[in-house]
Amino acid sequence: MIRCLILISLLVQASLAQSDGVEPAKPAAAPRKWPTLSGYPPLVIARGGFSGLFPESTALANDMALQLRYTDVALLCNLQLTRDSVGICVTDIRLDNSTNIAELFPKDSKTYNINGHDVKGWFAKDFASQVILNNVSMIQSVLSRPSAFDNQLPVGTIYEVREAKPEFFWLNVQYDAFYTANKLSMSNYIEKTIGFKGINYISSPEIGFLRNMKKRAPKEISFIFVCLGQDVVEPTENKKYSDILKDLNAIKAFATGIMVPKEFIWPVGENNYLHKPTTLVTDAHKAGLEVYASGLSNDQMISHNYSYDPTAEILNYVNYPEFTVDGLVTDFSPIASNAIACFATNETKKEKQLKTLIITHNGASGVYPGCTDLAYERAVNDGADIIDCSVQLSKDGVAFCSDSADLTGDTTAMPTFMSKSSLVPEVQKDKGVFSFDLTWAEIQTLKPQMYSPFGQRTGYYRNPAAKNKGKFMTLNDFLEFAKTKEVEGVLINIENAAYLASKKGLDIIDTVNKALKNASLDKVKVMIQSDNSSVLKKYSSDLGYKRLLHLKNPISKVAKSVPEEIKKFADAVVVPRPSLIEINEGGFTKATTNVLKEMHDVNVSVYVSVMRNEFVAIPFDFYADPTMELATYNVELNVDGFVTEFPATASRYLRSSCVDMNADVAILPAKVGALLQEIPENTLPAVQQPSQPLDVKDLASPPIPPVKAPTAGGSNSPPGPPGAPAPAPSSMAIPASLMFV
Repeated sequence: MIRCLILISLLVQASLAQSDGVEPAKPAAAPRKWPTLSGYPPLVIARGGFSGLFPESTALANDMALQLRYTDVALLCNLQLTRDSVGICVTDIRLDNSTNIAELFPKDSKTYNINGHDVKGWFAKDFASQVILNNVSMIQSVLSRPSAFDNQLPVGTIYEVREAKPEFFWLNVQYDAFYTANKLSMSNYIEKTIGFKGINYISSPEIGFLRNMKKRAPKEISFIFVCLGQDVVEPTENKKYSDILKDLNAIKAFATGIMVPKEFIWPVGENNYLHKPTTLVTDAHKAGLEVYASGLSNDQMISHNYSYDPTAEILNYVNYPEFTVDGLVTDFSPIASNAIACFATNETKKEKQLKTLIITHNGASGVYPGCTDLAYERAVNDGADIIDCSVQLSKDGVAFCSDSADLTGDTTAMPTFMSKSSLVPEVQKDKGVFSFDLTWAEIQTLKPQMYSPFGQRTGYYRNPAAKNKGKFMTLNDFLEFAKTKEVEGVLINIENAAYLASKKGLDIIDTVNKALKNASLDKVKVMIQSDNSSVLKKYSSDLGYKRLLHLKNPISKVAKSVPEEIKKFADAVVVPRPSLIEINEGGFTKATTNVLKEMHDVNVSVYVSVMRNEFVAIPFDFYADPTMELATYNVELNVDGFVTEFPATASRYLRSSCVDMNADVAILPAKVGALLQEIPENTLPAVQQPSQPLDVKDLASPPIPPVKAPTAGGSNSPPGPPGAPAPAPSSMAIPASLMFV
């Protein structure tokens, strides 16, 4: 039954590597000479196949690593031996970390001394091969990865890796000394049982094993010395790996290359920022040694310098001006292959290949505190087309840019103005310190504050070094800034107009209109966005402004009458990602909705919001890669623009030749819902409450009331009907159900 599941999965998943029946191009000769030792593109080494999504070294993981590629990919098997000397592919010597063996044989754990450390677990050498292969199933060993494929796939063997017919087969032997001490010979198994045929690379962290095997193996096999860590001791010579690397010429006696943790090349400080690169790659190349960087993964913490973009990290190893590694060991081989084929071999073009707009969300707020001069400057430099300003008003009527009227999330308003915190049900359901209760002079005493939407839940904080950097920008300053920069346009977001007029005596619409008139934005496109249809009705299309209706909550579908009604007062809609692609509680895409099609049928543009780089915000179908998510919304749905906090990621994609699906090499979209079809129903999470459909009656908003003098008591009004939840930048943890919104 399990084998049948694998076959079905292979047939369905193969469709992920196709678009309109066109298969990916075969790896071609390098279009230019690379600064690798061989002159060819860096080799992508798939550790356990596509182990970032599927349990490692299973037939499904191996097949998918070979299906989804544009460059050469090697399948890496971490070899372990059973009691009867059968080779299986499992990274950790303890099988309980990546299989269900502990559940099946709870009393069979053992403790062994391995390289001077007592290690307890379930070991392959204590079980016959048939016991493992006929009973034990693989599970994901990394908690951030989907568990939906656990207990569905058998333990992979070396023979199954060969059956996948990889162009390059990489065999890693990490524990030769341990197996030798237990009367099992890795050397004899490789030479006499499976033979050297089809093996391209043999690697090991044990010098003794490499010396022995190099004498016995054909010359065409490459031997790679694996360095485990700076202070880890190599068992043969009893020296630290860092000391062994000081004599690269000595390594040439038993190896043709070295595999090192990525930090050996780009050191990372305790604050998680990069230090200057070492000269290891350059020095090794001078000594005639290839260099392979290990430890690359899309779903683990990476340096803040990369802004949670795995492609940016890959490019730092393969496209750095001073060196290029010879290969990358990764759990997400499709993304590494895409990076090498699309963003390193081809020059990123200055002009975008599509008309798809890059619209910022509070500037480049993934890099700097939102709505600050630094965030806007970075957004322009990163290639944004439209920069946005969510207009807030101070008590004395000064318009400035801030994501929310509640300043507690994006500024240091707490605890400075804790005494002025209040509950305003018309604005949000939680208490806050609101801009309309502070004078502009008081607001200027605050500092911006970096907001990380997933920080409290996951610990993934954004650019801590810039936590309080930047300056607030008034609306006038923002418009003047836009005039001096090469941006296509500005987006002005207007909220809470009715409350400000009726309760605070502030006319936000008039304030915006005067600012726009005074700015004379003749060459800059102006977009007016609001979640209130009455606000948008104040702006005639004759003014040349593009009006955007912000539909904040996810919707499951729209009736045909809805877009027609929207078209009466808006030219476009801004919708959360699940309004276009439904996502289940388990983090898998389900299906596309009819929202985009119905809107496009009446010429209403659709912008998808908010695109973020953090892998915790990205459904599993997109391989923990923001570029893959962009490609899917672009190719599968043809959205009109991305609202993003990381414009650099969108810009790199849209300016690459790989955005063209007719090109020889293209970033292929995920097939929405395909993974979900392969998951057994009993492993799926409980069905969540579906998103609500959008009806015409939901679009109606009361007319904006005339401006009245502030009421006594100000914001401390008695509780009325429940307001909206506090916006994300209110320092609240994000519920799991909203992680993908």
